[in-house]
Amino acid sequence: MNKGNILEIHNLHVHYRTDIGVARAVNGISITLAKGESLGLVGETGAGKTTTALAIMQLVPDPPGVIEEGEIFFKGKNVIYNSEKENQKMRGDGISMISQDPMTALNPVMTVGEQLMEVILQHKKVSKKEAEEMAKELMETVGVKADRFRDFPHQFSGGMKQRVIIAMALLCKPEILIADEPTTALDVTIQAQVLELIQSLIKQYDMSMLLITHDLGVVGEVCDRVAIMYAGQIVEEGSVLDVYTAPQHPYTQGLFDSLPEIDSDENRKLISIPGVAPSAMEIPSGCAFHPRCRYKQTICEQTPPINGEGTHWCRCHFPLR
Repeated sequence: MNKGNILEIHNLHVHYRTDIGVARAVNGISITLAKGESLGLVGETGAGKTTTALAIMQLVPDPPGVIEEGEIFFKGKNVIYNSEKENQKMRGDGISMISQDPMTALNPVMTVGEQLMEVILQHKKVSKKEAEEMAKELMETVGVKADRFRDFPHQFSGGMKQRVIIAMALLCKPEILIADEPTTALDVTIQAQVLELIQSLIKQYDMSMLLITHDLGVVGEVCDRVAIMYAGQIVEEGSVLDVYTAPQHPYTQGLFDSLPEIDSDENRKLISIPGVAPSAMEIPSGCAFHPRCRYKQTICEQTPPINGEGTHWCRCHFPLR
C-alpha cells in the first residue's frame, strides 16, 4: 500500500446471490484515496456505487451479498479480515457514511439528541453529560440549534434532517467521510447549502471524502478526482480537470453530451446515450458498454478492455484521446 493513501481498493468483486441468479454488482474495481483528498464516484443507478461503499464499511448484507474477491486497505490494514469488533470501531472512528435518504436514516421514536449521544457513548469513554455537550456543540456546527436537542426527527425538515445525519457522521471525527448521494432527497436550494457545509467540514476536520453521486456538476464543485463507474467497473479515472476537459471513454463523453450548457449562447442539441444500463445479472460480454457505444468494433463485443495507465486513464479499446 502506498504510504500517501489512506484507502486502497484492489480488484474488488461483490456479488448478490439470489434465487433467480447472481447479480454481479461490482466487477473488479480498484481505487485509491489519499489523505485529505476528495474522490467523486459517478455513475447511473445500478452501476455499483453504493455496493462499493457498503463493502468499504463492511456492511454488504450477507446473505445475499458476498465479497467474492479483492482487497480493501484502510490505513494499511485489509478490513475484509477484520473482526466485527474491529469493524464497529472502524465505523465512526475511522470511516463514517452519510446515507442518501435522511427521511429513513433516523429512528422516528428516539429524539435527535438521544441518537447523537448513542453514537458518542458507543465510541468514546465519556459521561452522558459530556456526550450531550459534544452532541449539542456539533449540532450548532452543522447549523442546527442546540435547543432542538430533544426534538424528534418528524419535527425537522428534510434539509435539517440531513444536517443531523452529517453531525452524526462527524461525531467521532472520522478520517474518511463517505457521502452517498447526500443531496438526492433535497430541493435545489437546500442541496447547495448542504454541499457547502460538507466542503467546509471536510477542510475543518482534515478528512478525506468519497462522494457517490450521479451528478457531474456536484463532483466538479467539491472533488479533486473523479472515477466514472459503469456496470460495476471503473471505466475512466483522473483529476476533475483532466476528465472534464478531455474525456477519454465514450461513456464519459456521452454523459457530458447529455448535459445542458446553461452559460452557452448556442442552442446545442443534447445527445442522449442510446439504450439502458445493463442489469447486474446480464452484463454483456467484452466491453460492458459496447451495446450502447457508437464507436464499437468487433473486438469490443468479444474482449474485455483493460485499465489504462497514468494519472488519467480509461478502460477502452479505442480511447477518444
